[in-house]
Amino acid sequence: MTDTFTSPFVKLLRLKITQLQNGYYAIMALHEDGLISPPESWISQLFYKYEANFYGLIVPLDERDITLSAAELLDVLSPSFKHPLLNIVGADATSEALLGTFHELVPQWRSSTLWRTAYFNEQTLYFEHDKENVLATAAMQKLSSNGLQFEQWKELVPFFADGGWPLQSEQNIADLKFALRLSEPNEISTEWLLESVLITATERHWTPAVRKRRLAIEEALPDKWKALSADITAIQQQMLSLLNLESEGFLYHNLSDAQVKLFLRDDIAVLQALGYEVILPAWLKELKQSKIRVQVSAGQASTRSVASLDDVLTFKWQFSMNGEHISSEQFRKLVEEKREFMRVGTEWFRIDAVWMQEMRELMDKATNEQWTVKELLFRELPETLTAPVEELDEEDAERDNPILAFEMQKSLQQYLQQLQEKQGLPSVPVPSQLEADLRPYQQQGFEWLVFMRKQKFGACLADDMGLGKTIQTISYLLYTINTLDVTEPAIIICPTSVLGNWQKELERFAPSLTIYTHYGANRLKDALLRDEMKRAMPQIVLSTYGTISQDAEFLQHFSWSSIILDEAQNIKNMQTMQSRAIRKLRGEHHIALTGTPVENRLSELWAIFDFIHKGYLGSFTKFQEQFILPIERDDSEQHKELLRAKIQPFLLRRIKRDSKLMLNLPDKQETQEFCPLTAEQAALYESYIEDTAAQLEQLTGFEKRGRILKTLNKLKQLCNHPALYLKEPFDDAKTMLSRSVKLKRIVDLTAEIVHNGEQCLIFTQYIGMGNILQHCFAELYDIDVPFLTGSMPKKQRDHLVEAFQAGEFPIFILSLKAGGTGLNLTAASHVLHADRWWNPAVENQATDRAYRIGQTQFVQVHKFITLGTIEEKIDKMLTLKSALSEELIQSSKWLTELQDDELRELFSLDLVR
Repeated sequence: MTDTFTSPFVKLLRLKITQLQNGYYAIMALHEDGLISPPESWISQLFYKYEANFYGLIVPLDERDITLSAAELLDVLSPSFKHPLLNIVGADATSEALLGTFHELVPQWRSSTLWRTAYFNEQTLYFEHDKENVLATAAMQKLSSNGLQFEQWKELVPFFADGGWPLQSEQNIADLKFALRLSEPNEISTEWLLESVLITATERHWTPAVRKRRLAIEEALPDKWKALSADITAIQQQMLSLLNLESEGFLYHNLSDAQVKLFLRDDIAVLQALGYEVILPAWLKELKQSKIRVQVSAGQASTRSVASLDDVLTFKWQFSMNGEHISSEQFRKLVEEKREFMRVGTEWFRIDAVWMQEMRELMDKATNEQWTVKELLFRELPETLTAPVEELDEEDAERDNPILAFEMQKSLQQYLQQLQEKQGLPSVPVPSQLEADLRPYQQQGFEWLVFMRKQKFGACLADDMGLGKTIQTISYLLYTINTLDVTEPAIIICPTSVLGNWQKELERFAPSLTIYTHYGANRLKDALLRDEMKRAMPQIVLSTYGTISQDAEFLQHFSWSSIILDEAQNIKNMQTMQSRAIRKLRGEHHIALTGTPVENRLSELWAIFDFIHKGYLGSFTKFQEQFILPIERDDSEQHKELLRAKIQPFLLRRIKRDSKLMLNLPDKQETQEFCPLTAEQAALYESYIEDTAAQLEQLTGFEKRGRILKTLNKLKQLCNHPALYLKEPFDDAKTMLSRSVKLKRIVDLTAEIVHNGEQCLIFTQYIGMGNILQHCFAELYDIDVPFLTGSMPKKQRDHLVEAFQAGEFPIFILSLKAGGTGLNLTAASHVLHADRWWNPAVENQATDRAYRIGQTQFVQVHKFITLGTIEEKIDKMLTLKSALSEELIQSSKWLTELQDDELRELFSLDLVR
């Protein structure tokens, strides 16, 4: 490659240009010897007349290169911007070819004729004869960077084709600047003025005298500017065409409040993006600081000194703006006039007419419909009505919405505080029949359940696993039976795995209660069950989700004093037979018990609340629009706060780490045990990924999601042991250990735990992994290790739990799903997670089999992770998921919904350390 110029005044710039995605290019400058020239040494020469980037550079810049869009590259190569003494050449053949292409396109790029060939397809712009769509890509970048929306591009095509292209940073005529000026109404008028002005080099604003206002532009101009009349007429005509206005002379046009609002909202952005000057009243820039403040006082219509949730409220409304009082009558008049702007004293303010209309409707409803305190909890009130009081900050200039302060009498506030904060609840004595002492926070939970029943509110008790939801519920049931004298039985519905636990806890803490267990193949049905219930008159009926699903047709005819769902997340899918069956049951009070009100989706929270208070969160479709999409898709903090406020009165959530609970639990330490893959595992892993990647490209929708789930399971089995992945029979234990570092680490650590006289739990989601562990412990250490799975009969399960708690065996292997909830295994001081689940709530529940009330030892949790694999990548995702779960609101993406590039990253094997 030879240099074109050899003049000593011409600087040569050798650029290596690499094409990136989406119309962007990496630009690197090279010295003649091939060494990289730092961008700081040549960037100002490249952007010689390109002010947008000349000073400080909006363009992404690092130590080696810069990144330019196609639009920026076309601009800097244009004669209008290029340095006259700079010769730009390509550092290699590819770069030279790219430069040649762009040099060929520059004349079209700078010509308005470009837009005479424009056409649109869906959300994309095209030009005829556009080589590789470079010009269209550059034009879309240019328009977007200037704040113009796609919908505006189509409308501007005639303007661009008629001389409005290329875009200019400002529109000048000789030493004059043409502008539009907006002026506010005077004291006797309600109309605004939009007029043309000429701005001189000394910033003097000129408009024609009143007597010349209706003359043609050339006739209205002073003699010194008459030669510029054609240019002035042309530029005004361009601006008027954008505004759909007409004027023979200089523009002098009146606007209403509504028209000004549209001008400010829609037109200014377009005009300024195209380089035209618009002059606004200075105070318009400060409008965000103006607010209407509304103070509402709510009191009882009754004269009783103590409020009730059923009391009818009376409201007193007070309005003010900028310290000036506005009467209710003045406010109503403002609403009727549909004013957008108003003067208070000597200052102007913009007011939100839509909000004012909503406030007027709210005032009328509150007066005419006789709201009660209880109804305030269920009404869809405007956000401003429920805004926290601490946001009413006089110095807060960021909030531009009207603000409403809501006050209530002290007795009414006390009731709402009881619901929101669970403080000051009526004291309730613990039933004498309870064979236990309640901790202070458990006493509060018991009193809260009683309070919610008396107020006819459903309740979700969502304490951490191990904090004693069972004993709080048993205390509540004893109170309803012995103090409230309920006659119908209560029904407790739980997973099969914890049915035995409920039986034992009821026998232990409430031996006075009569219990009937409706479960098993030989259970009574229909008339036989009704006869038995009349004969035995049980106070508590225990059943399972599966049993209720099968027997809903006749169980729906029973009346229950309370319907209590344990592990209530089991009804998360509202379309299952199980969920529909439970909704057929008729009960006076609904209670949901769960340690994980949200496992993966907000839809689970909706399902639980639809059980305790049907319709409170609206239909699922409405809930999805109002909360699920803004929170799970956009991570909206505003919507999170609003949802928390809505669910707070009906949800009681305490966590173990809360120092206020004074649990005195021993410490818990979590450790990640990282294990490398063996050579055999790594080879199998990469081979499987290659096969899967090729197949995924051919699949869509449901098939693709199914294949992803299959891939996840296959890879996690491979991370555990190749024999699981290959479905091979077991070799001798030493050979098995040699093929998986993870297996060896688990077996070695467990042996050390047993040697130290301690007990441990090992959780796995794969039956095969549990069997391999049993095989190794038996052969190497002669230890017969039980393995609790979902297929184990209830009696055997209960016996194993009792035996482990009694110290009869040191190692207990459990299936994650079958043993992860409902069991009390505090004899263990170590919990081992052999494989990771992508739901942190499930893992935490499993850990809480050991780390719960009754635990007196230091608990160590060991999570085994294979390096560089899907397990390590899922582990990083769990950190975020766990934080979201603690907020009761989680917006995690389900793994099957990841984008292709995210899937490739998730599945890829990372062996470089």
